[in-house]
Amino acid sequence: MARKRKGRPLHGWLVLDKPPGMTSTQAMAKVRWLMQAEKAGHAGTLDPIATGILPIAFGEATKTVSYAMDCGKTYRFTLRFGESRTTDDLAGEVTATHDHRPSDEAIEAALENFQGEISQVPPQFSAIKVAGERAYDLAREGERVDLAPRIVRVDSFLLTGRPDADHAEFEVECGKGTYMRSLARDLALALGTVGHVSVLRRLRVGRFTMDQAISLDELERVAQTPTVEGLLQPIETALDDIPALALAEAEAHRLRHGQTVALLRRHDLERLEAIHDQLAGGEPIALAISGGKPVALVHVEGAEVRPVRVLNL
Repeated sequence: MARKRKGRPLHGWLVLDKPPGMTSTQAMAKVRWLMQAEKAGHAGTLDPIATGILPIAFGEATKTVSYAMDCGKTYRFTLRFGESRTTDDLAGEVTATHDHRPSDEAIEAALENFQGEISQVPPQFSAIKVAGERAYDLAREGERVDLAPRIVRVDSFLLTGRPDADHAEFEVECGKGTYMRSLARDLALALGTVGHVSVLRRLRVGRFTMDQAISLDELERVAQTPTVEGLLQPIETALDDIPALALAEAEAHRLRHGQTVALLRRHDLERLEAIHDQLAGGEPIALAISGGKPVALVHVEGAEVRPVRVLNL
C-alpha cells in the first residue's frame, strides 16, 4: 500500500529570491516546509554563493520543471581579476594569481568572442555526471575530471560596471546550461590574467522575474497566513514558449484518462493549422487547455493529440 504524502496539495510556482549560503535543494526544502506542501521541486540550480531567482514548483507544477529549466535566463555577476579558484567562484581555494589587470577597452573587445553559440567547459565543481557520479563530488575528493566542452548560447554579455581595477561587473542573457563561472574564468584567461566569480545573482528564468520574487525571510513571516497561496504563479507560467491548444471538455476528459484525441471534424482544421504553424521547426509539444485551465502537455502529430504529462487539477 502506497504511503500517503504529508502536507497540503498546493499546485503552482513560487518565485524565491534565494539567499547566499544555501544550496538550491536546501532552499527548496525550507520553502516546502514553510508552505507545508505535499510535493515540491525546483527549476535551475543556483550555486551556494549565488542569490536570486529560484523557481519552486508545487504539486502538478513539478511536471513542468524540465520546461522551466529550458527557458532563457538573465544573470548579473562580478568578476574578480587576479585569482583563480578551485570552484571558479569565491567559495573555492586560490590556485593561481596574476598581476595583470585588463582595461575597460580590452574587456569590451574580448566580449565579442563570448556571444552567440560558444564552446564552454563546465567548472570542475558542477552537477554534471561523470561515470554516474557528480563532478563536484569527485572534485571534493581531490580528483580532477576531464569535462567535455559543450555548446551553449549567450545572447548578450555586457560590461555594466568597473568598481576598481580588480573587479568588473557584467550582465548576461543566455540559454540553458551556460555557466557564469566558466564565462568569468575563460574571459579572464582571454584577457591575459586569471579570475573567478565573486558575486552572482540570477535576475530571470523564463517568465519568472524579480518582480514576482519573495525572500526567505518574508516567506517565513507570511507562510502560515491565508494570503500565502496568492503568491503562487500558475502552472503554465513555466510554459511560456509552448503553444496552447484549446479543447472542448469532452476532449479534455479523454486526455485526462490517457486517451488520444483525434481532431478530424471540419471546424477542427483552423485549430490544427494554427497549432502546426506555431510548432513549425520545433518539438511538437503543446499545452492542452480547457475552460481556461491546463489539462496536459500533449504531443501533436497530424490530427492526433496524445497526452505526454497529464495535469491532475
